[in-house]
Amino acid sequence: MRTRKEAKVEATCAVSSDGLSSLPLEMKVKILSLLTIEEAVRCSTLSSTWRNTWTDMPKVFLCDGNISRTKFVTLVDMVLSLHIGRIKEFDISGSKNYHDVFARWMLMLSRRSPSSIKIKLTSGPEYRIPSCLFSISYLEDLDLQNCIISLPRVFQGFKSLSCLNLEDFSSTDSDIQNLICFCPVLIDLRLSLFEGISCLIIQAPNLEYLDVDGAFEDIHLDAPNLEEATISLDKDEEYQSVPVVHDEKSFLNQSLGSLNDIKTLNIGGYFLTYLSKGRVPTKLPAVLDRLEYIRLTICFWDPREVLTACSLFQNAPNLKKVVMLSHPLTEDFEPITTRDHDQASIQELSLQMFHLVTVSVEDFLGLDYEVDFVGKLLSWAPALEEAKIEWKGEIDRGMVFKKLLALPRVSPKAKVIVT
Repeated sequence: MRTRKEAKVEATCAVSSDGLSSLPLEMKVKILSLLTIEEAVRCSTLSSTWRNTWTDMPKVFLCDGNISRTKFVTLVDMVLSLHIGRIKEFDISGSKNYHDVFARWMLMLSRRSPSSIKIKLTSGPEYRIPSCLFSISYLEDLDLQNCIISLPRVFQGFKSLSCLNLEDFSSTDSDIQNLICFCPVLIDLRLSLFEGISCLIIQAPNLEYLDVDGAFEDIHLDAPNLEEATISLDKDEEYQSVPVVHDEKSFLNQSLGSLNDIKTLNIGGYFLTYLSKGRVPTKLPAVLDRLEYIRLTICFWDPREVLTACSLFQNAPNLKKVVMLSHPLTEDFEPITTRDHDQASIQELSLQMFHLVTVSVEDFLGLDYEVDFVGKLLSWAPALEEAKIEWKGEIDRGMVFKKLLALPRVSPKAKVIVT
């Protein structure tokens, strides 16, 4: 029979020979990175060799979930105060209110020189981002939600920032312009649900991906290396294009005229309405010869929007696919009054879309405006294979279907499909 002393010696040997405990620190950190930070902290109780391993974790993910507010505040304070290594990625999300501790957290976080920060605290009013966060020189990825962006006077820019995502935020024209401009290597920019920005100016020479969804009055886009853009203008249902008789300003040139590298373009909301104001140019400053896909929301009954869409098509000689979302009619809809030469230009439209293969019209109501424009596309595209119509109208579908099938087409392969 073993003595108590012998059993204790065997137990000690078992612990010392434990494979997990003898792993190198890098491997332990990698294991803990697969857990939540709360689970990683609990692993401190495994043995003395695991006690402080979590303090070297390069990635910290915090979510209040089912944790009480008090416990979550304690957890975040402990992680940010006891962590001894560099926090490369910091991700915090929560549905409770943390305005009273937010500034303290951001100050502690800024001292850890993170390269990636994601903050999605959605409860209560917007969180004002403190100036200390704008001094992090190593920052490469910044993702903020429900916040106020106000740059400090001494802001030197994020020299390494490549991805910027701001959602549900408030700022000013100058602060957003400077924030973007002072990020020289910015590649991916996403701005959505913002307030306080009237004129959105985006100057980003290395930008490749852009997603803008918000209410703005004006936009200036200077991004010659942009490859994919989604721009949606949010306005109320009464917003319409009101052309000024002697307005020679081209909103189309101002917004899209420099995008010579664009491959994919998505125009949503009332952005095409905005582009159709002022002068609609026949030629843009840059030929969009890499543009192969366009998706746009269009009012087919507005001749200026039709002209603007055709201006884009005309300046995209290698366009292969066009998807159009027919803008719904409002109950108090009245035909839009436009200048006489706009109506004449619609009748004279004649484009050569040699590479166009597919056309789709979504939310098709069966209006003559829509049928006429589909007819024009069928007559402009010698390589067209399919014109897909996604029906949403309430008028006689059979009658409209006959009109569509009767449309002349220049391509012998072109099929009209109604779904």
